[in-house]
Amino acid sequence: MPRDFYKSYLEAVPLPAVLVDAEARILAGNEAAVKLNPHADDDRPLILVFRQPSLNSAVDACLREGKGQRAIYAHNDGPQEHRFDVTVSPVDLVAASGGRLVAPTMRTKGVMICFQDVTEIQQLDQMRRDFVANVSHELRTPLTAILGFVETLQGPARGDPAATDRFLNIMSDEASRMNRLVGDLLSLSRVEEVSRMRPTDPVDLDQIIRSVARNLAPLANSNNSTVMYEEAETPVVVPGDADQLLQVITNLVENALKYGGQGTLVNVSLTKVHGRHGLRGDGWMVSVQDNGPGIDSIHITRLTERFYRIDSHRSREMGGTGLGLAIVKHIINRHRGRLKIESTLGKGSVFSVVLPAS
Repeated sequence: MPRDFYKSYLEAVPLPAVLVDAEARILAGNEAAVKLNPHADDDRPLILVFRQPSLNSAVDACLREGKGQRAIYAHNDGPQEHRFDVTVSPVDLVAASGGRLVAPTMRTKGVMICFQDVTEIQQLDQMRRDFVANVSHELRTPLTAILGFVETLQGPARGDPAATDRFLNIMSDEASRMNRLVGDLLSLSRVEEVSRMRPTDPVDLDQIIRSVARNLAPLANSNNSTVMYEEAETPVVVPGDADQLLQVITNLVENALKYGGQGTLVNVSLTKVHGRHGLRGDGWMVSVQDNGPGIDSIHITRLTERFYRIDSHRSREMGGTGLGLAIVKHIINRHRGRLKIESTLGKGSVFSVVLPAS
């Protein structure tokens, strides 16, 4: 009877919970605890089930001192390790005699162990720290350069017109780089703010692609490159945010022109897809293909990470901030779409955006 009595209470606990007696032997565990460890409800010593010294030490201290304890429990679930914040609390246990619970004076001491999964919280905290560190690093480099040139202009190069012009041009480039970074950070922040609000305005993808091709024509000409697009005969309308989708297509075509090299041919296509590419229904796919050097497969899965660059030096020279594809990914997710990246070294890359038709 006590075991069923204990389990009825443990099942009401929303976290994995295990009850042990004064000998640190398991009395009962709820279903959530059994999912965490298949033996969490077995009648056996706790130390044989949860084999982590910190947890067992906390249980021993709780039984000895009668005070609550805290511990960390690490659990390997496939490729990812989960981290649990464990609360160990003293409780009164009941016993049974002749099918009835004994009087309160005959109750013994025990411990309840509750496991709270803090893996996601820790990952988010680590992402925040990494983000702050990356932003600080990205800003520190141009700031250091600007301060160095200002000091030079105030000292050794004072009154030197040639040096002044050269240093001012470099300072202008570095300030522009910081301005682009701040602009991308603000853009990323705005996208994240509305990430759960799916846009519903009708947007003509054909018109957006035409606009991008016109806007980037000067960049293509300066690079002896070409942007090819076969315009649609009728409007291709999808629910979306026109400004954000313009930003997505612009980013992909601009990247193809910049990193494809001299004389790159960028082919933009717009095709209809039927129940494929992760969509439940029909959709439209915008593909941006170049014949550049291509991307090694080891980089493809990380391209949408913030500040991830294949070649940091070249990316900065091209004016990249390392946030473009991260912004693209967030915008596509907001539209409930998909981003596909395919590339072969020496044969170019294809970046495809798939959007629901309705």
